[in-house]
Amino acid sequence: MKRNELIDHMALNAGISRKSANKALETLIDGISETLKKGERINLKGLGSWTPYERAARVGRNPQTNQPLHIPAKKTIKFKASPKLINNLN
Repeated sequence: MKRNELIDHMALNAGISRKSANKALETLIDGISETLKKGERINLKGLGSWTPYERAARVGRNPQTNQPLHIPAKKTIKFKASPKLINNLN
């Protein structure tokens, strides 16, 4: 499902306009982004949880030359789907 399809789905099921559904989706994405930037965990019951964490710096290898290269530390996100969501798939 692409973004426009999700907006259409939200508008249809909530009985609101596409513009309102788009605004709601934008607000959700902004809220999730801001919370993760602060380093806080997000837990949405029935969907899952997002947890920010920092990967440590490490030494990798260039597969073509086998030369070592430095991979810097970076912030990333882990997502764990809720059991309810997983059960809905099966």
